[in-house]
Amino acid sequence: MNTHLAVEAMETDFAEVFSTFSSALTITDIPDSVLNVVRTDIFDTLACATAGFSADGVGSLVELVCGWGGQPEATIWCSGQRVPAPHAAWVNGMMAHARDFDDTHDDAVLHAGVSVVPAAIAAAERDPAATGADLLAGITAGLELICRLGVATRIGIIESGYMYTSLFGHFAATAAAARVMRMSAAETVNALGIAYSQAAGTHQVTRDAALTKRMQPGFAAKTALISTALSRAGISGAQKTFEGLDGLFVSYFRGAYTAGILREGLGQRFHLADLSFKPYPCCRFNHTAIEAGLLLRRKLADLGHPQITRIVAKVNHQSHEAVGKPIEIRQNPRNIVQAQFSIPYTVACALVDGELSLRHFSKKFMGNEEVRNLAGRITVETDPEIERGWSRGISPTRLEAETTSGPVAVQIDRPLGGPERPMTDSDFRAKFRDCLDISGLPWPDETPSTLHLRIGDLERGGKPAELVRCLLSENAGATSK
Repeated sequence: MNTHLAVEAMETDFAEVFSTFSSALTITDIPDSVLNVVRTDIFDTLACATAGFSADGVGSLVELVCGWGGQPEATIWCSGQRVPAPHAAWVNGMMAHARDFDDTHDDAVLHAGVSVVPAAIAAAERDPAATGADLLAGITAGLELICRLGVATRIGIIESGYMYTSLFGHFAATAAAARVMRMSAAETVNALGIAYSQAAGTHQVTRDAALTKRMQPGFAAKTALISTALSRAGISGAQKTFEGLDGLFVSYFRGAYTAGILREGLGQRFHLADLSFKPYPCCRFNHTAIEAGLLLRRKLADLGHPQITRIVAKVNHQSHEAVGKPIEIRQNPRNIVQAQFSIPYTVACALVDGELSLRHFSKKFMGNEEVRNLAGRITVETDPEIERGWSRGISPTRLEAETTSGPVAVQIDRPLGGPERPMTDSDFRAKFRDCLDISGLPWPDETPSTLHLRIGDLERGGKPAELVRCLLSENAGATSK
């Protein structure tokens, strides 16, 4: 089939369809169950940002943008410094993603809130007339757009070479900022087209363990603040952004998408309701392997703790490529990014310590000899059966262990934190405390509960600025190292 002709047949581009929906969206249009997910996503994203404040690269970016100066429009979270809104969104997006602890959509294979939430909050700070209800509607619109784009795309990140978090994040963050600013449908279409001229996000940063891996969602958030400002200034952008002859789905994906998924049930069926939240601070492709490792640990304890001689982790092709290759690096990660994207390392941590937290992704812990020795005995393979049933989404993991007591096998199909297996309130509290502890900043004990209350206040007249104040520690004004 001629992809260009098929796309040309779409009389109304999805950019116009979605902009018409998002520009008119109010919180009364959003079901309570969906609003609950949106509130959770805001809470989780801001929690992750506190952990990211002390992460490698963040301090350098803070120093850089503060050195550039400019209009003090929006706040860099945790530090309290005010900079131009695009720069605040950029830093905050990087901060929220730096520990790889932020949300995921397991079918779309992307992080949703990490570009949307920073962009929406920066837009609200730039526009003092923005209300808490505007912020909630904007974040809902942005989360829904990124999830729909991801679910509609028919090829995975390994085949395409793009990280969908950042690539689709440019459009989602722009839609969020546009709604917060109460932009018209026509202005939003234009802003999405301007964002298209900036959209990028490569998977190569993961393969190379580059710090720009954690910065790419920040680029997307920054684009949103630039694109909406340019649209308001009368600068024109592409109009058929998604389905034009050279639109996103042709130029980036060779037409491999399902137009019906983009459009069907818009306003009734919210794909953002399928978001997952991470119990472990690393790539989501690792999570079923980590849980399998914890299950294997319990089974080995029942067997009297036999010695492990070898473990094979069986996953789908995407997981194998993302967190299993090259095996020499995954067994012996040399930096934190490599550790975040390693089945052997994360499974070894789970087997040795019976948990996996932010402390396992520190330079100090990564020298643990017991973990390193065990990781060297763990290999990863693509399993044909798993690939047949789970080729596009997050993979199950089957661990097959050879021990001094004989073979032991375990399998986990669905990771903890998704709609089918949600995290509990106590899970979220423990996660937030882990994030606050690693930030290196002094936080009041009531920080999580205060933030929870302020998020709840948004639809009742609460101001977006109150969220930002929750993200200022007792020594606001400090910079990360």
